[in-house]
Amino acid sequence: MIVLDANLLIYSYNAGSSHHAGARAWLEKTLSSIEVVGLPWQAVSAFLRVMTNPKLPAERFDLEQAARIVDLWLERPNVQVLTPGVGYWPLFRRMVIEGRAAGPRVSDAEIAALTMEYGGVLHTADRDFARFPGLRWKNPLG
Repeated sequence: MIVLDANLLIYSYNAGSSHHAGARAWLEKTLSSIEVVGLPWQAVSAFLRVMTNPKLPAERFDLEQAARIVDLWLERPNVQVLTPGVGYWPLFRRMVIEGRAAGPRVSDAEIAALTMEYGGVLHTADRDFARFPGLRWKNPLG
């Protein structure tokens, strides 16, 4: 399972990002594949928070546009929303403690724990995920 981090979603739709073209091509290919794509709610909410922010210097979306983009992702037959299961708390706790994920990094620990619970590989451009023991991750942009 490919698990999506928010930064790849944001880069894919933020034309002002230097990663836009590569991220957009990768996301379109990934969403069109037959491989299961895990979409954490945390990544969805981060996409909505960033891409509808009036302070975003590049192109941004109104709420309806941003919600429609999420609808399109969720309509894909290979996309599965990831929600915590019974094994989540021990993984999340471990990621927070062993990954020393205080403050804003707690959100990263959430995604790391979900990825591990589902047996996936997190796809992200954020090297901070290397801090989480046992997490399989890769940067599809380089």
